[in-house]
Order: sequence, then C-alpha cells, then structure tokens
Amino acid sequence: MQNNGHKLLAINTMPDHLHLFIGLNPKQSVSDLMRLVKGDSSEFVNKEKFTQHKFYWQDGYGAFSNSRSQIDSVVKYILNQKEHHATKTFREEYLEILKEYGVEYDEKYIFHDLLDGEG
Repeated sequence: MQNNGHKLLAINTMPDHLHLFIGLNPKQSVSDLMRLVKGDSSEFVNKEKFTQHKFYWQDGYGAFSNSRSQIDSVVKYILNQKEHHATKTFREEYLEILKEYGVEYDEKYIFHDLLDGEG
C-alpha cells in the first residue's frame, strides 16, 4: 500500500477485527484508504498462505475521527485490545462506540460475529 502521506499511529489485531489508527492525508478519502488496506492485506495473506482457507474481509468498516488531544488515549485503547476483549465482544464494543459517537445505524448493517469453526 502506498503511504500517500498517512502516519500510522497504532495497529492491533484480534481474531475477528483490526484497529488501525492513522493520521489521514486529507486528499484521500477514507473509502479509498480502506479499499487499499483490505485489498492489499487480503492479497498478501492469501499469497503467503497464512490461513488454511481463503482470507477475506467482511463488507464494510467503521471510521471515526479523533482530536489531537485524544491520540495518547486512543493508542493505549488500541494496544490493550486483548485485555479489553476479555470482557466484551467486538460487536458489543462497536455498538458502544456507535452510541458514544451518536451514530444512527440499522442492525442489519452491523458486523457479524465469527462463527465457531470458521476463519
């Protein structure tokens, strides 16, 4: 993936989702960035055969903006995902974030939990 002036601030993965915190170049749209992230990472994972089955991302993504004063707390939040998800699922976390940011949503568009035995 080309840098295009982005600055990676934090990244952390869980079995069913990824948190990516970046300083976004205002000349690039979030949808273009996510298309590149998902496309390039899927191609890499499948080429290197990191999974037994073909890897693909679910449709959609969540994107939230934060002020400069929140950088440290967001980085800590992302780096502590393992501990955080010991008590809360990704879906629970995502719904809380949507409510916290006052985002209206339709349940049918919310990410689905992974099924046991898949992935």
